[in-house]
Amino acid sequence: MAHENIDKTIKAADGILSQFDLARRAEAAVLKGPHEDLESYLEAVDLLKGIVRFFSTNKNFKSSEGVLNHVNNLLAKSALKIEEEFKQLMTTYSKPIEPDRLFDCLPKSLRPTKDDPDADRGNAGHSEHPSKSLETAVYRTPTLIPPRILPLMNDIAQQLIQAGNQQSCYKIYRDTRGSALELSLRKLGVEKLSKEDVQKMQWEALEAKIGSWIHFMRIAVKLLLAGERKICDQIFDGINFNKDQCFAELTANSVLTLLSFGDAVAKSKRSPEKLFVLLDMYEVMRELQSEIEVIFEGKSCSEIWEASLGLTKRLAQTAQETFADFEEAVEKDASKTIVNDGTVHPLTSYVINYVKFLFDYQSTLKLLFQEFETGSETESQLAVVTMRIMQALQNNLDGKSKLYRDPALTHLFLMNNIHYMVRSVRRSGAKDILGDDWIQRHRRTVQQNANQYKRVAWAKILQTLSIQGAGSTGSADLSSSGVSRAMIKERFKSFNMQFEELHAKQSQWIVPDQELRESLRLAVAEVLLPAYRSFVKRFGNLVENGKNPHKYVRYSPEMVEQLLGEFFEGQQWGEQKR
Repeated sequence: MAHENIDKTIKAADGILSQFDLARRAEAAVLKGPHEDLESYLEAVDLLKGIVRFFSTNKNFKSSEGVLNHVNNLLAKSALKIEEEFKQLMTTYSKPIEPDRLFDCLPKSLRPTKDDPDADRGNAGHSEHPSKSLETAVYRTPTLIPPRILPLMNDIAQQLIQAGNQQSCYKIYRDTRGSALELSLRKLGVEKLSKEDVQKMQWEALEAKIGSWIHFMRIAVKLLLAGERKICDQIFDGINFNKDQCFAELTANSVLTLLSFGDAVAKSKRSPEKLFVLLDMYEVMRELQSEIEVIFEGKSCSEIWEASLGLTKRLAQTAQETFADFEEAVEKDASKTIVNDGTVHPLTSYVINYVKFLFDYQSTLKLLFQEFETGSETESQLAVVTMRIMQALQNNLDGKSKLYRDPALTHLFLMNNIHYMVRSVRRSGAKDILGDDWIQRHRRTVQQNANQYKRVAWAKILQTLSIQGAGSTGSADLSSSGVSRAMIKERFKSFNMQFEELHAKQSQWIVPDQELRESLRLAVAEVLLPAYRSFVKRFGNLVENGKNPHKYVRYSPEMVEQLLGEFFEGQQWGEQKR
């Protein structure tokens, strides 16, 4: 029994001596600091923790209290040194990313070209609607911190938090990464603009800023924020630490700067030209929605996620209101400006171009209508709204047509403008929405106005060429037929005067569509030339044998046909070929 006690005592003494030996080695490493050999330093800290556990369970040794105090002092020093090392590492590896590095992570279609220094500002105009392929384009998450450093940072963070320094760890990480993120966005070109700044901007400048903002949003969410979330998860992996709250705080300023610009645009004064950039902004927010939800998961990040969702809804609301404003503006456009030549009115080309642009956004508009459920299918909603816009345009054109004093020009104007509407619809995506019935109905309206023009413009001159009861061309029959040479002379003079007036006036009018122009000339020629040929043939000899025959039969049928070819060309006074 005594022998066993001696063995136990020797064994215990050996254990204590080994702990003292470990403490000396660990102390040397701790005093040296972690900078040169971080892994060895962290191992030394673990040894000290093991010594504390050993003497805490063996307090009956006389020296245990003194050793514990000494080791705990060393651990306190090590915690300060680890905190300093964590801060130094975070500062060293939290530099802002240069724009070129970010551009290299973008899909090729979004990378700026070397020839275009402003290309990194995004596509400012809405004339080139971005391809839907962007939704599936591959973005490569940038390396914000070298992968070899991340495990060390994880170890240090673990030591800090175990030592009770959670708050300092939290603050160091939040401040260094938050600052790096803000500087990266600033280098990219992100500005902090107030609502007042946005309100004061000229449209061209604002449109360019919106194009840049769309580009910045993609880079911020898909590259920078995705990268920040990734390293945050890796550095605090397996650690009891409120990383979501820390992540929310470090990203809050940057995200708020981006969202506040979008919010300022959504709340700015509405105007028709803003619809397409609003749709672009709404599109990008919808595109990024699922990624924002993943990046900002967790209750602590809910405020940021809700702010982005709120912006998406505001953009949708403003876009829908702008859409409604446009319809009303078309209906109520009160400009008394008329096109003197009867060609396509600027309002018509503006509205049609607007509608054609809308059809580049079909899928987006369907999503927009879904934001505000009305019970009807989005496809039919789009058709209904488009039909209302087209009807509003037609109503306005009807009003403008009444400003013409010449009824023939009224019908020519309506024919030109409705034909332009029909042709544009047939050549665009609007055809599928408005349908064949709409096209056929409006083609008939074009034809009706062409017929009305022909009737109103040419009825009087055709009446001049019509002599009821005119008989043969022999002089013996003149009195019995009720046709006198004087009457024929008057009719020829009247024809000449009317035709010259019509030519002088209508050669200045315009039918811009070549096919329609030729068709209208042909329609006129088909009624005028046979009537004129017949008149000349029947009554021409009554004046040709008298004095000054060319005073009366001034134009041969061939000359009339040639001059009809000058109608609707938009010639100026003095340009007519004679």
